[in-house]
Amino acid sequence: MQPTDAEREITSPVSLTLPDGRLNPAAVGWTRTPLITTDGIGRGRLGRGRNKRWEYWGVTTPTHVVALVLSDIDYAAVHGIWVLDRRTGEEISHDAIGVLGRSATLPGTLGAGPARARTRAVRIDLTEVEGGTRLQAQGTRVRVDIMAHRPDGHESLGVVVPWSDRLFQYTVKDVARPATGTLWIDDQAHALPAGDSWAVLDHGRGRWPYSMHWNWGAGSGRTDGRVLGIQVGGKWTDGTGASENSLLVDGHLTKIGEELVWTYDTDDWLAPWKVAGESVDLTFTPFHLKRSITDLKVFSSRTHQCFGHWSGRVRDHAGEWVSLAGLVGWAEDVRNRW
Repeated sequence: MQPTDAEREITSPVSLTLPDGRLNPAAVGWTRTPLITTDGIGRGRLGRGRNKRWEYWGVTTPTHVVALVLSDIDYAAVHGIWVLDRRTGEEISHDAIGVLGRSATLPGTLGAGPARARTRAVRIDLTEVEGGTRLQAQGTRVRVDIMAHRPDGHESLGVVVPWSDRLFQYTVKDVARPATGTLWIDDQAHALPAGDSWAVLDHGRGRWPYSMHWNWGAGSGRTDGRVLGIQVGGKWTDGTGASENSLLVDGHLTKIGEELVWTYDTDDWLAPWKVAGESVDLTFTPFHLKRSITDLKVFSSRTHQCFGHWSGRVRDHAGEWVSLAGLVGWAEDVRNRW
């Protein structure tokens, strides 16, 4: 079966937008390295109020989970530092919401410059350096200085999701990035164990419908001596011809071009989740629920994000089943009006 435009692999640089700000049809597809230029998002009058730009990093260690969000959603900037102590279940949150996007500095295109958040409660610096990305953040109780390494040949999933020629999203999901560095909580240092700590990037540039519901799941770790990463998503891509599902094996990406079925209990978020399709058979077993509710009238968000372990099997590009066991990560259900 021939792939749709939304499922074709793009192998050369292309702009996400046309000169008038509308979606460039040549950008619709997926990539295994970041090739999409997104400088047109946030410029001009087209889509004013609908532009969304963000960087989200999730870092897992044997003892902690760290999440950093730096975003400009056109009429507000939303930033956060969140830390979970996996041993005790304690959560620490430092959040900031600014008027318009003045507190956020975001490059037009991934890798084109540093990303920064500057507020009283939250300071974040995301800087591309040789060999990876440096993640620095500081709040009242938390300080972070982590290196998300990018091994030679490491691939990541980029996808352009087209709702229309005015509304569309470019996402890069970069899983299983080896992480090193230090997390400080109340001035107590926690070194990230090399080889057992992982960073995941969710990079977004686009123009969104006002109301949206999505699932996202990611996991990183080792099984049978191989470094594995899993990336799965759903609901928000339904009907677009695009999908954001992939398997990473020792840095090599397999694109999964099907809509997956997510099964989970909204009355018991900590019960096992199932994500399945013809080439995917995964179980996610949570160990912690992060519930976030924001209601600022024009902007509202209801998020249930579970942290836990992925196990099961996924078919790779050669048609062979790859077993996954105990990959640490998350699965979430999000409903936004923004």
